[in-house]
Amino acid sequence: MQKIIGIGEMAISNNIEDSIKTFALASCIGVVVYSPMKKVGGMIHIALPNPLSIEEKNNRSCYYASTGIPTLINQMSKYYGCLKGELVINLYGGANSIRSDDVFNIGRKNLEVSKNILKEMNLKFNDRDTGKNVSRTIELDMFCGQVTVSYQQIKI
Repeated sequence: MQKIIGIGEMAISNNIEDSIKTFALASCIGVVVYSPMKKVGGMIHIALPNPLSIEEKNNRSCYYASTGIPTLINQMSKYYGCLKGELVINLYGGANSIRSDDVFNIGRKNLEVSKNILKEMNLKFNDRDTGKNVSRTIELDMFCGQVTVSYQQIKI
């Protein structure tokens, strides 16, 4: 079964017939986590680096890198028995803005915070396919952990 996640959502599966897919990772970050030993995989679609308030943190933890990544890793460990050392973690998205006057640089900030959170958790990760000026759709195959990436140009 194909599970589709939207912005600020995550999914985890241990069914080898499943896949997890998300669309339109431009400035957003897709974090894909897979345990080859247990054939468990998870994905989160992060929109912003950090929540601005406690309410946002509690109500939409998967929307933010600083709260969503620990949530994904902790659920895979707690509910599926995945050890942190066995996890293969890949980052996708974090596209650069095509506007030269973009002062927010959300893609770059999302990527920076995501990497820092993973480092703070002492987790190894691959900066698999990030930056550039493209939007990405990614799909994780639960059987083998393969991630398929398709691209769309960003337009205003």
